[in-house]
Amino acid sequence: MSRWNLAWLMGIPAVMLLVLTLCYSAPPRDQDKDYRLVRMIVDVLSEVDREFVRELSDEDREKLVEDMINGGLEKLDQYSGYLNKKELEQFEGQSEGKFGGVGIEIGVDRNTGALTVQGLIPNTPAYEAGLMSGDIIAKVDGISTENMTIGNAISKIKGRPGTQVTLTILRPSQPEPRDYTLTRAKIEIQAIMSDTRDPEDASRWQFMIDPVSKIAYIRLVAFNEHAVADMQKAILEIQRQGARGLILDLRDNPGGLLRQAVEIADLFLLDGTIVSIYSRNGKEKEYRAQSAGTMLLPVANHPIVVLVNQYSASASEILAAALQDHGRAVVIGERTFGKGSVQNIFSLPRGERVPQAALKLTTARYVRPSGKNIHRLPEMKEADEWGVLPDPGFEIKLDEKERLQYILWRRHRDILTGKGSVPKAPPKEIEGFRDRVLERGLEHLREQLRRAAAPPALPAIPQESLRG
Repeated sequence: MSRWNLAWLMGIPAVMLLVLTLCYSAPPRDQDKDYRLVRMIVDVLSEVDREFVRELSDEDREKLVEDMINGGLEKLDQYSGYLNKKELEQFEGQSEGKFGGVGIEIGVDRNTGALTVQGLIPNTPAYEAGLMSGDIIAKVDGISTENMTIGNAISKIKGRPGTQVTLTILRPSQPEPRDYTLTRAKIEIQAIMSDTRDPEDASRWQFMIDPVSKIAYIRLVAFNEHAVADMQKAILEIQRQGARGLILDLRDNPGGLLRQAVEIADLFLLDGTIVSIYSRNGKEKEYRAQSAGTMLLPVANHPIVVLVNQYSASASEILAAALQDHGRAVVIGERTFGKGSVQNIFSLPRGERVPQAALKLTTARYVRPSGKNIHRLPEMKEADEWGVLPDPGFEIKLDEKERLQYILWRRHRDILTGKGSVPKAPPKEIEGFRDRVLERGLEHLREQLRRAAAPPALPAIPQESLRG
C-alpha cells in the first residue's frame, strides 16, 4: 500500500472524528448538513486518488486540494483565498514592507524576451555591487533564465537575509558575462516617493515640486507597516521647507493595511469619522480622527489635492474618501477602483504559534464618512454608487495610449539606473508627454494659494460719503 493511501486511510477516521465533534457542537439542524458537505470532499478526493488516469504525486495531491479550496473561495468573492506556507510568508513580508532579496526590479526586454534588471533600490546589495538598469540576467545560481518566468526568477533570487545568490550578468559594454555573488539582505519597500530624487543622495526624494509657490508632492505607493512613519517624516520635511500646499498622489496604489490608511488620514484631519466598518451583523467599528498629531495647520492655509485613477483601491479609497468628505482635499483624476471590503487572515491550524497556512476571507465592508458605499459588486453599473469620484470639474480621463505613456514616463523617472551611472534618455514613446492630472493639481493649488495671499477687498464706500 502506498504511503499516500496509508496516510489517507489513517486520516479519514480523524476527519470523521472532527466532523462528529463539529456536528455535536453545532445546532442539531446543522449536523446532517455539515457531515454531508465534509463527506462530499472526502469522497471526491478518494475517487480522484483511485481512478485518475495517472498516479498523482504528493505535490500533485497537495496542489489539488489547494486548488479546490481556492476555486470555491473565489466563487464567494475575488478577494478571498487560501495561502499555503510559502504564500503566507510572502504575504507577511509584503505587509511588513520588507523581504530578503538583493534590491532589483526585474523586467523583460521587449525585443529579445530576456530577463533584465529594470531598476534598483538604493543602498541594497545589487546597487552596491554595481548592477545597472538594462543588465541581462543570464543565470540565477547557474540555472539559465532562457525559459524562466519573472515569477520564477523572483522566487529564486529572494531568500532568507544572510544567504547568497549568484547572478550571471550580460552587459552590452562588457565582452564576457560576469558573475555577481550577492548576499541577500532585508529589503524595505518604499512607501513614500516623489517626482525626482535628490541628486546628492539617491535614497532621498525631492518633495518640493514647485519651490516658488511652495507646493510639495508626495506619492504614497504602499500602505505597509512603515507607511505612517514615512509619511510623518515626509510631512515634517516639507513643513521645514515652508510648504503651503500639498499634492498627495494615490494613482496606481492598490491599498494595503487598514490601520495605516486610518492613521494617515488622521494626520490631515482634526476630527470626524474616517471610515466605518460593517460586518454581517451590522456596524462593527467606526474610526475617528483626533486633533492631536494633525499636521499642515492651519487647514485653511494649507490646501491639499489628491490624485487618483481607476487603479487606486482599498486603503487608497479610504484615504481619498475621508479627505474629500470632510472638505480637506480636492480629488482629481478618474473614478477609483471600488474595492471596499475587509479581508481578515485566519491562521491554519487555528491556535498554532507557527501556522502552516492561512485563510484570507472577506469579513466586512467599508463605508465612507458620508455614509456612501465604496465597494463595487460585479452587477453594479457606472451609474451606481461605488468608489471615489473626482470633485466636479476635476475629472481627467486617460485613454489607453495616454495611460501607457504615463506608466512609461513614471517608470523612467523612478528608475535608479545604477550607482554613479548617468540617467538614460527617455524612450521615444514618452517624448513630449505631459502628466495632465498632475498639472491640473498644480494649477488648482497655485490658484488657491494666490487667493489666500491676496489682500482682502476693501468695503465699498457709499456714494454720499464721496460727495462730501
